[in-house]
Amino acid sequence: MKTFVAFLLGTALVALPTTMMAQEKGGVINVATIGEPPTLDPMSSTADLVGIVTQHIFETLYTFDKKWNVTPLLAESLPEISADGKTYTIKLRTGIKFHDNSDMTSEDVVASLNRWMKIASRGKQVAGFIDSITAVDPATVKIALKQPYAPLTSLLAFNNSAAIIIPAEKQDEPMKEFIGTGPYMLKERKADQYIQLVRFDGYKSRDGESDGYGGARHQYLDEIRFVPVPDANTRVEAAVSGQYDYVDSIPVESFDKLKASSASQPIILKPFGYPVFVFNTKEGIAQNVEVRKAIRQALSMEDMLAAAFGSTDFYTLDGDIYPKPYAWNTDAGVEGNYNVADSEGAAAAAKKAGYNGEPIRILTSRQYEFHYKMAQVAAEYLKAAGFAVDLQVVDWATLTQRRTDPKLWDIYITHSPFLPEPALIGSLSPSSPGWWDTPTRKSVVDAFTSEVDPQKRVALWADVQKAMYDEVPYMKIGDFNAVSAESTKLEGVDPAPWPYFWNASIKK
Repeated sequence: MKTFVAFLLGTALVALPTTMMAQEKGGVINVATIGEPPTLDPMSSTADLVGIVTQHIFETLYTFDKKWNVTPLLAESLPEISADGKTYTIKLRTGIKFHDNSDMTSEDVVASLNRWMKIASRGKQVAGFIDSITAVDPATVKIALKQPYAPLTSLLAFNNSAAIIIPAEKQDEPMKEFIGTGPYMLKERKADQYIQLVRFDGYKSRDGESDGYGGARHQYLDEIRFVPVPDANTRVEAAVSGQYDYVDSIPVESFDKLKASSASQPIILKPFGYPVFVFNTKEGIAQNVEVRKAIRQALSMEDMLAAAFGSTDFYTLDGDIYPKPYAWNTDAGVEGNYNVADSEGAAAAAKKAGYNGEPIRILTSRQYEFHYKMAQVAAEYLKAAGFAVDLQVVDWATLTQRRTDPKLWDIYITHSPFLPEPALIGSLSPSSPGWWDTPTRKSVVDAFTSEVDPQKRVALWADVQKAMYDEVPYMKIGDFNAVSAESTKLEGVDPAPWPYFWNASIKK
């Protein structure tokens, strides 16, 4: 059995050309991020910001190559899978050191995967399918499943709610020591100032060429500093002036200004992903599916995208969860349920559903400026349909904390890259904030994840998308292109949804 992923066909990654000269060791880079990560434990958070930082510290058994195929990282090779699809035998690389200089063995892997299934939303997603995880010998782990589960290796590869491997004796909840196997290790964290990572001299890279997140990971830099810069305009000015070597999440309207800079140049990921409004299906007014449908009926996705991204160079009106270049593309459930913008119809539907003027609590942040702009437009459309709106604007770390409490919100705004395996979409897990957990969800998702034939899985994904439109656990707003900036002095950074800085160096 081979795990199936959707290749990023037709996806253009635009960046400065990289030099063919040999890269040199040494130096420090400063990376401006959208804010302070809520944690440095990637198991316990689905925030992209957490994954961007911690992927340098911690590693997983598998990762993704540049074509979004699953490829080994701490595992020696792809798993050996039994004929019935229920037993995965994973050979581990030997000679791998943790940052405390202890050796990684199967004991650490078993303990880490058990912790992942206990505290990570995607680990919990897997846990119901797992019969046992055992150490066969110091370099071999066996995972026994109750039934075939096609997304397993993709979930083990994902750096979000990640199945990181940490020492067996350091499995504290919450994490107390940040000890991984990655190319860089944590030296110092000063809240709201910086996270300082330094080269781990005991790191053992894979052989061969670098390949997306896979392959060789070179440690050219002495140090990487992640600096929180919450204000989007400040990030733009810092990029233009060359204050930082890399600046994440730049408002798209600043693209021309960045192109004119002599210190930095823009990086475009096209298409990057989609903004999404996630509903609280567990408590509050949005628990009522008919209210969720009325809210969706009220909204203009087109106007929200225009406000957020300005030019259609940076967005596309599209209700399909995956756009047409992807193998997963389907329009199931979309017709009549996307970009409706019917205030009168929404008001009548809300009244019929029992809506009595309760405030719709929308949780958003200005650190991703496009989230905030969409929230403002959504609020006006909802008011026009007779909804009361409580727009709560907080920093991103606070948002990621509040969304875990179903008593505090009705909608939160986020975004996602187009993920190589649909089962990685957080809202498909009933433990993910939003807590979509219905018989329909279980039926269609279980059918999709237990099927191992790639073509059959494509058809079953259409059933999942239709269920998402029928039950409205979240709303896709459209497709968008993301803009970041890198210094003209930086080389070796490939465009990626979660930028990484192993392989990066400074031009001398």
